Amino acid sequence: MLAESYINYQVNNNIGTIEFFTPHHNSLPSSMLKKLTETIHDASKDDATKVIILKSGGAKTFCAGASFDELLSINTEADGEIFFSGFANVINAMRKSTKLIIGVVQGKAIGGGVGLIAACDYAYATMAADIKLSELAIGIGPFVIGPVVERKIGTTFTYEMSIDANNFRSAEWAREKGLYAAVFEDIDTLLDATNKLAVTLSNYSAEAMKEVKKAFWNNTDHWDTLLYERAAISGRLVLTDFTKETLQAFKNK
Repeated sequence: MLAESYINYQVNNNIGTIEFFTPHHNSLPSSMLKKLTETIHDASKDDATKVIILKSGGAKTFCAGASFDELLSINTEADGEIFFSGFANVINAMRKSTKLIIGVVQGKAIGGGVGLIAACDYAYATMAADIKLSELAIGIGPFVIGPVVERKIGTTFTYEMSIDANNFRSAEWAREKGLYAAVFEDIDTLLDATNKLAVTLSNYSAEAMKEVKKAFWNNTDHWDTLLYERAAISGRLVLTDFTKETLQAFKNK
């Protein structure tokens, strides 16, 4: 029997931890994207939290991106735009949060999962945390997450990953390109390093961290429009025969 999906938010000594989980490799349906957005907003407004840790449950996959089951159920462009806007909402909530967000990446990240990592202000990972932008292989493209990934690792490497959509890049490659601040041998070491950083930040000035984050996310206000325009593109492409057939083939494997 598969474990149930959840999103948990807990605060301990001014450190707020948000953990999400779904039994299908932590892929995210629209309901989970909505709840994750709300949880990030709540944590941002919580005076008891000075720094946020974002992590996922399980040991093997950080986030496999969009839910294939839900993608297959989309029948109109409007529904497609609404679904992909879910990722836009999460990314915008992360960049607008007044709190620094530390990403904890214990395993592989695909598509939207890479976007979540890039939207963190800082990210640690294990050697198993390989990344892939697989969207083009299923007839879509990394449109919504493209701006935040590009902002983190640059246009050249984002474009490279987008075109070479079937192959993973190693965690070390991701560290070299700036997605991860550091890569650790195992999950225990990863969590220990994350906790040490979070404790340090929790003793800093909340106002100073807020202003630092605001400064480094400068010139992204247009994402309030851009990411939803990109969501509309994905919403249209997900209806093509190519994408429907490819998604069904993946599901049947």
